[in-house]
Amino acid sequence: MSTVTTPDPHSGLPGRIMAREMAEQPGVLRRILDEGAPAIRKVAREIAVRAPRFVLLTARGTSDNAALYAKYLLEIRLGLPCGLTSMSTTTAYGARPDLTDVLVVTVSQSGGSPDLVASTRAAREAGAITLAVTNNPDSPLAGVSEYHIDIMAGPEKALPATKTYTASLLALYLFVEGLRGGDGGPAHVLPELAAGLLARQEEVRALAARYRFAERMVITSRGYGYPTAKEAALKLMETSYIPALAYSGADLLHGPLAMVDNVSPVIAVVTDGKGGEALQPVLDRLRGRGADLVVIGPRGQVERASAGFVLPTENVAEEVQPVLEIIPLQLLAYEVTIARGQDPDAPRALAKVTETH
Repeated sequence: MSTVTTPDPHSGLPGRIMAREMAEQPGVLRRILDEGAPAIRKVAREIAVRAPRFVLLTARGTSDNAALYAKYLLEIRLGLPCGLTSMSTTTAYGARPDLTDVLVVTVSQSGGSPDLVASTRAAREAGAITLAVTNNPDSPLAGVSEYHIDIMAGPEKALPATKTYTASLLALYLFVEGLRGGDGGPAHVLPELAAGLLARQEEVRALAARYRFAERMVITSRGYGYPTAKEAALKLMETSYIPALAYSGADLLHGPLAMVDNVSPVIAVVTDGKGGEALQPVLDRLRGRGADLVVIGPRGQVERASAGFVLPTENVAEEVQPVLEIIPLQLLAYEVTIARGQDPDAPRALAKVTETH
């Protein structure tokens, strides 16, 4: 199986930890499908019986982007209204809303952030059905939640989260499919396709040369691809320190498009499906403004852009494509950071567990 060319962990080269963890993603995805899926289905069945009327999603950082993906899944696949929690209403202001019959899903790689733990405990006390989705079944968050899903990614030591993000996406997808009685069949193609994407690192390295001296970037998408755009922007900012702004394509047209010109790099994540169709007017406007437009998506879309990276979307369900979309963008963040002479393993001013209150 071809994967990222990982530097020797004893070589002292920058980025060796992030590279190794990106390379682990096909194996992590396979482990979830082979070993984790039965437990995820069991949790989903038990929660489905309780018929939640509303879903609140709670997370920070990378996990917040995974939670946004779950919001799209729950609203599109199940028709369940969802919201993203503002934790300070509980932790800072002491609000105690009635959460009877509300499902509160808290996504956290470490399960250790105090505000996530406090808000989940408060939600359970307010009558919510609480589910923690973490990479640590022994975490404080798992301890205060009624249900837990282990994303089974193994220890993640690099500060930029990579394998825990794609693992969270897959676990959340399987959970939502379990709620609707599905078996998650469309996800079984993901490990092999992820390995194929990781083997194309040279393509991404060539693409990264466009952004070595970038002063800012805009990343856009719609539908299921929008969480990918937000996560890509986060990865670029925390590793290379390039200000990267993520917009829904619809929001981009409402003002921010004015800052785009022929020297402004724009990355469009074009999901093969209804989200990509909805993004077409935005792509037309960007081309009309002469933007340096790079497309991550199907071949036909890449061929109409300044440059891009072709995703293997044929016969891949739109709702699972985000697991694949983010991989070349993780590689891009890695390669841009290396090209700028920085170490993606050690972003300044960051810690692996961010203890917000």
